[in-house]
Amino acid sequence: MLPAAPPGPTVFVPSQATARSSVPPYAPVLVALPPTAASASVLRSLRSEGMRADPAGDGIAVLDAIRAAPPALLVLDVDLPGPEHAAVLAAVHAEAPSVPVVVLTPRERRNAVLAQLRSDRDDYVVRPFAVDELSARIRLRLRLTGAVGHALIRRGELVVDTELGDVTVDGVPVSLSPTEFSLLSALLTEPGATVSHEELATQVWSEPASANLVQVYISYLRRKIGPERIRTVRGAGYVLEG
Repeated sequence: MLPAAPPGPTVFVPSQATARSSVPPYAPVLVALPPTAASASVLRSLRSEGMRADPAGDGIAVLDAIRAAPPALLVLDVDLPGPEHAAVLAAVHAEAPSVPVVVLTPRERRNAVLAQLRSDRDDYVVRPFAVDELSARIRLRLRLTGAVGHALIRRGELVVDTELGDVTVDGVPVSLSPTEFSLLSALLTEPGATVSHEELATQVWSEPASANLVQVYISYLRRKIGPERIRTVRGAGYVLEG
């Protein structure tokens, strides 16, 4: 367990990391935070490190997501709207016992939260916290519970190592920025599927982004992996060929 952050008001400090984290984009992390601007900042910071961070704005959304497709890990804020967090946590433990949980809690509620956690699988972070600390706890939990697996995603001669975050084209390593890697990950979600501008903006930038911004980064990605590998579907979005 890392040292707890000092007491203070609830604030989220953006991550200063620029390199991709070791969490692959295909190890989905469900991030259940109150729907605030600070929460959106946390999501952006986690995604900038290469994580696939999917939001849930209330307890019902958490349970729906767990039942539909359990994530590799759940981040759960104790002040999430909807059912009391202890009830949500108990339901997650019962319905998806393999899913580790990192609970975000103010210092004064820490002892109560500790009694609700599984010592072999769960963890907690005291608010306020730096996103660097949260991402480190996420990576640690995934490693300790074996939730991160080694997998290669192939689209023809394009190969993405989802554990290491490495990309090769025709056997040659390609260096992508965190945003480019997130964009490629979004395009990889379903073979042959058209991914819209709106979907890309949400997954990569966590907020509405202009079609022009998406186009600019698509052009960057095309230069690195080959223009023929990303097909534009006029008025609909983009398809990753392979």
